[in-house]
Amino acid sequence: MNLKWSMIMVSMGLWFLAAIPGAGAEAQVVKLPGPAPQGAVSVEEALKARRTVRQFIVRSLDLSQISQLLWGADGVSDPRGLRTAPSAGATYPLEIYLVAGDRAVADLTAGVYRYRVLEHILEAGLAGDRRIAVARASLRQFWMAEAPVMVVIAAVYRRCTARYGERGVRYTHMEAGNVSQNLFLQAEALGLGAGIVGAFEDRELAQALGLPQEQVPLLVMPVGYQR
Repeated sequence: MNLKWSMIMVSMGLWFLAAIPGAGAEAQVVKLPGPAPQGAVSVEEALKARRTVRQFIVRSLDLSQISQLLWGADGVSDPRGLRTAPSAGATYPLEIYLVAGDRAVADLTAGVYRYRVLEHILEAGLAGDRRIAVARASLRQFWMAEAPVMVVIAAVYRRCTARYGERGVRYTHMEAGNVSQNLFLQAEALGLGAGIVGAFEDRELAQALGLPQEQVPLLVMPVGYQR
C-alpha cells in the first residue's frame, strides 16, 4: 500500500496497520486520528478534578481517545516540532509506549506500541495483552491490569546527558513529570481516570515491554474509565 493511498484511507476515517515508507519494511504502524485543538473542559476544571485512580471499569476506549491522550502528554504542538511538554534544550530524551489490552481499544489489537511523536502514529512492538506482565513486574500490583491501557514513559538518558552531562539525568526526570501531569489532565478532560506507578523491577518491566537496552522505564500510567 503506497503512502498516497494510506492518506486517502486516513481521510476516510479508516485506521489500520500498514507499512510506512522510510520506517523499515517490517515497521507496522497504526495511523491515529488528528488530535482536537479544543475541548469542553478548562485547565482549571481538570486541575480541580484530577485524582489518582486505581479502580477501573471494563469499558473499551477508541482511537480518538488514544490519539488525544498521547498528543496531550507529549505531542507536537508547534510547526517547529516543539511539544506539549517542555524539554531541556529540546533534546526529547523520553519514549512513550502504549500497552493495549485485549479488546481494550476499538480497532487496535492487543500489544505494546511505541508512540512516534513527530508522525503521530503508533508503531507495533510485542503482540498480545501484556497488562498482567506489566502489573507483575510492578511488584504484583494487579489492579493496574484492570485498566484498558497503560502508558509507559521510558528514558534514553544519553540524548540529554550528551549536552548537559550528568545534569541531564535530572532534566530527564523533570520532563517525565511534565509529561505525566499532561497525561493526567488530558485524561480528566476526556472523562477518564489515570493512575501512576513508579514501583517496579526495572529489568523485568523492560523485558515485559520489549524495550531496547538503552531505554530505562521511569513510570507507568494505567488509563481508563473510573469505577
